[in-house]
Amino acid sequence: MYLMEKRIDTVRIPPERLGEDYEQVCMEIAQKTFEGTMHDNIMVVLVKGVKMIGEGRIVYGDGAVYQKVEYESLSFEIKDKEVVDGFICEIVKFGAFLRFGPLDGLIHISQISSEHMDVDLSNQRIGAQEGNKFLKLEDHVRARIVSVSINDRSPRESKIGLTLKQPGLGKFEWIEESRKEAS
Repeated sequence: MYLMEKRIDTVRIPPERLGEDYEQVCMEIAQKTFEGTMHDNIMVVLVKGVKMIGEGRIVYGDGAVYQKVEYESLSFEIKDKEVVDGFICEIVKFGAFLRFGPLDGLIHISQISSEHMDVDLSNQRIGAQEGNKFLKLEDHVRARIVSVSINDRSPRESKIGLTLKQPGLGKFEWIEESRKEAS
């Protein structure tokens, strides 16, 4: 889920940048420092509206200015058991990766369907031996988050497990077929 929040933090402005437009430098450094970071299952996607709070302080022996700033951040929060929509961005021998928001999650082959699924890497496709269920690149899918292991230092390396094996989940065409059958 996306959130807009106001945050307060400190940026380090190196001595070689002190002669430049101070507000612009604060904005650039805040974006570089905070965008893409993760804390408490919340990933900062975008930083905007950076405002300086008070005067910066110089730390003895460093020469840089440490400036307190307030900014707005567009963040993406990952919640266990949340339902997410995304698209298949990669097929691998053990399942498929779903891109949702700024992250990718793994749908293990055992979590796609209760039917036996085969992976065809040459055609980038996962399909059922019987029936017409299959996943391919760019398919739009609704999944549920079943496990979250966040890597705060490198958010793109976080491990997020997904499932399609519950009612109302799966490829959007599968969901629509299920609705028609239920009517």
